[in-house]
Amino acid sequence: MTTKIKNGGVALRAPRILLSFLLLPGLLAGAAQARSPDDAYALIKPVQPTQSPDKIEMVEVFWYGCSHCYRFEPHLATWRKTLPEDVVFRRVPGVLNKDWIPHARAYFAAEKMGVVEKMHAPLFKALHLSQRRIYTRKSLINFVNKLGLDGDEFAKHYDSNETDVKMKQAFLLARNAKITGVPSMIVNGRYLVSASSAGSFKRMLETMDYLADLERRR
Repeated sequence: MTTKIKNGGVALRAPRILLSFLLLPGLLAGAAQARSPDDAYALIKPVQPTQSPDKIEMVEVFWYGCSHCYRFEPHLATWRKTLPEDVVFRRVPGVLNKDWIPHARAYFAAEKMGVVEKMHAPLFKALHLSQRRIYTRKSLINFVNKLGLDGDEFAKHYDSNETDVKMKQAFLLARNAKITGVPSMIVNGRYLVSASSAGSFKRMLETMDYLADLERRR
């Protein structure tokens, strides 16, 4: 169920969770911009565990169906090329609404197969450039088959117990970090950065670099 809200945003209603898609910076006419790096992020309490304790971990929480995540992707790709050796990046698909579940399971299946980079950009483009309706298990299997990937293996991992565990972990991460919209970034389990808090995609990435420096000093 969707409800239009002021300034063109969309709120998704789900049990115990109110989801708000982040508006593109260009659409936020007259919106106040963050005036300092400290205004552009929120503290996560308690601090969440990371998978790389010897690195500064940057986690992107996204949804393939989110047009803002799609538009953020090229900015993120360019930024990732500049990351120093002490910073590690990983993605976690959002599991904030039942409609997001098929895409999250698809991501984890592709990850298990080692083909994320072969599916990631093509799926975004198919959804947002070609306006294809790829939102179900069947349509996702058909899609990966057309990419030349093994649809049977994909389906096996899509339905696996291992994927069930990863889905639960992804849900808990977003819940514990108090994520209400995507794209969002979690920096070292301590800080939450979003386009709405930072004011723009550019400011979002600059804030993550700032927080990485904070973590180095800490």
